Amino acid sequence: MENYITIDSVGTYFKLRNYELLHPLIGILNFDNFKPEPNAVPEHNGFNFACYAIFLKDNKSCKMKYGGKSYDYDDGTMVFIAPQQSVGFSYDKNYVPKGYALLFHPDLLLGTDFGKKINSYSFFSYAVNEALHLSSKERKLVLGVLKNIQFELEQNLDKHSKQLIASNLELLLNYCSRFYDRQFLTRQTTHNNVLIKFDVLLSAYLTSDQPQRLGLPSVSHFANQLHLSSNYFGDLIKKETGKSAREYIQSKLIEIAKEKVFDRNKSVSEIAYELGFKYPQHFSRLFKSKVGYSPNEFRFLN
Repeated sequence: MENYITIDSVGTYFKLRNYELLHPLIGILNFDNFKPEPNAVPEHNGFNFACYAIFLKDNKSCKMKYGGKSYDYDDGTMVFIAPQQSVGFSYDKNYVPKGYALLFHPDLLLGTDFGKKINSYSFFSYAVNEALHLSSKERKLVLGVLKNIQFELEQNLDKHSKQLIASNLELLLNYCSRFYDRQFLTRQTTHNNVLIKFDVLLSAYLTSDQPQRLGLPSVSHFANQLHLSSNYFGDLIKKETGKSAREYIQSKLIEIAKEKVFDRNKSVSEIAYELGFKYPQHFSRLFKSKVGYSPNEFRFLN
């Protein structure tokens, strides 16, 4: 990407920011103590990250762009970025950064139990307009964990350091999972509207020729239609319905399939192709797993 700087290590980011790094694989930057040198950072529009980055922003004059969308920061918002993601920035003239940046390299987690769980935190793949908005109490908790990590970074490294740092990182992300659950609940009206729109889009898709042209309905297709990231959309549907987005789509698909199976003028293969299946046996397998009978058995039972 044009004018994007590659952050291939934690050290690269801290060097650009003219900020002391205490550990090669993890660092916390407090923007209150940030005094950039003139022209220290080359002119750029954003960063390509090769490490994890978590930003706790406390100002409104910075915009981030991710996946073609922009987000205006409000007080106390958090954004989570995973390796191989790119984020663009634009600033007001008098922009002064406030808040914190926590960066850590995947190698930090090698050999830890937390390293096996890191991919389960789906909010690392949310878009920036799906940032976590913190209450004052939640912000204090987050800052408390950051303080614990910073304390460990300021000590002499010993055999306990890696595990203690990893444990605090895990604690931080577990708190953020809880806060996202709270955010889903407090935005329930908005999310109900999303679910209604999703239902309409899904029904329209399944009763049109789109399955034959585009294939089976996918989570990413409807997430794009609703201007959400796939992970945020999937988590929203799970919170609202108790089913994963994929399970929800399959349940609607089977409802339509049941109606079609009643038409004995069409073979099971024809119905499978109409619904977007490339292979009729895949349709029959899914139908039986959800209904308890094969399409032919169900057809002649009713």
